[in-house]
Amino acid sequence: MVDRNYRPEGLRGEIDLIGWDGETLVFVEVKTRQTSDVRTPEAAVDRDKESHVIAAAREYRRRAHCAAAPYRFDVLTVEMAPGGNKIAHFRDAFR
Repeated sequence: MVDRNYRPEGLRGEIDLIGWDGETLVFVEVKTRQTSDVRTPEAAVDRDKESHVIAAAREYRRRAHCAAAPYRFDVLTVEMAPGGNKIAHFRDAFR
């Protein structure tokens, strides 16, 4: 991981985690929910949220001078339950 809670000035988007997977720059959206919630955590990453994350990632890549590097967007979900937490990783969740 190289950054967390990245919020570019002047944009609404925030990126929870940014890191490298080999040569690929990965932008990770983390969603946590209680198992009693109506929606699953991944359902909270809608098109509006995706567009904000994509805009923030574009700005990060420009500022970090890594615009030519391959990149992807992952979603990491955590469902909290009394019997134990369930974690899921959705690789290349959106473009």
